[in-house]
Order: sequence, then structure tokens, then C-alpha cells
Amino acid sequence: MTKRTTSWPMVVPAGTKTVGTARVRDDAPMPYAQKKLAEKFGTRPAHGFDDIADGASEPGARTPAYRREALPSLGMAKPKKAPKYRNTKCEHDGIKFDSLKERSRWFELIQMQARGEIRDLRLQVRFELTPRKQRDDSTWERASFYVADFVYIDVASGKQVVEDVKSPATRKNPAYVQKRKQMLAVHDITIKEI
Repeated sequence: MTKRTTSWPMVVPAGTKTVGTARVRDDAPMPYAQKKLAEKFGTRPAHGFDDIADGASEPGARTPAYRREALPSLGMAKPKKAPKYRNTKCEHDGIKFDSLKERSRWFELIQMQARGEIRDLRLQVRFELTPRKQRDDSTWERASFYVADFVYIDVASGKQVVEDVKSPATRKNPAYVQKRKQMLAVHDITIKEI
């Protein structure tokens, strides 16, 4: 490493306009809040920020449009992103549902159980699809699971029914299709899609 020949801070003689490619400003730097307001509204004070970096030719030029649009609005939060499948999460009696359709199906199943058509109604039941296993390199592969929306016993047939509330779009989801096939192969259960 070479030794610096000048002391720091560097002394610039009065009246110097540029040092290398940088312009020398005679006045003090602009306060942060004033700088942000100037950037937001696209106006530049007479002394400018760093005119060479901005690409502006004169100190009073306006901030380019691409920079004004890229600035975040001061003090405002970013809008929340909409859910992928446009579902509305909701809650009823402390039970959280992923969609309004799932909650309304829960109400239907409660009524069916009250009428005696079904029994042993449970929700969010977890089924193991593949167990946890150790690889050849001594690391572990996690187990995979399928979580059913509703599980109950149909009184008329005596069979266990596994239900999942799905929209036409979510029925085509490759991860869900794979789990549906594994449920049939591993547990011999066909998922009833509502």
C-alpha cells in the first residue's frame, strides 16, 4: 500500500470549481429533510446535489422522471399484496379458516352432524405421506404430510371421508395433485374435493 502524500482532510484553494471529475460546492450540504423534499417534488435548489452523478448539465435542472418515480413515498407503508388465489382468511369461534368457502362448508358439516348424517367431525387432520429417513451422507430427509380440511365418518356407509375445499385453480396445483396421489397410494384414501 502506498503512503498518502496529502493530509486529510484535503485542502482545496478558494475559487476552485472542480477537483478531478467532482464539482466543488461553496455552500454547506443540504439538510436531509430538505433533500428528500426536493427529490420528491422534482425541484432542485440552486446548489444541486451531485450534478455530474445526476447527469444534469446545470445546477437548477429538474430531477429526471425515472428518479422521481423510483423514490418511495415518505412515511407511507407499502400496500399489502393480495393472496395468490384471491381467498379471504377468516375466523369463527376461534377457528381460523383459509377461505370463506371453507368456513361455509364447516357450517354445513356442523349441521349434518347435528342431524346425525355424519359423526366424529374433525378439521385440519394431518396425514403422514412419507416418513423421515436418513440419506447415505448421514443427513436426514424430512417427512412429508398432507393436512386435510375436514375428516368425518359417513353414518350411512360407515366410511371415513377426507374433504378438502378447493377452487378450480387450486385443484390444478402440482403440489396438491402430488399429495392427492400419495394419499391414495399410501393410505388408500380418495380426497373429496368441494
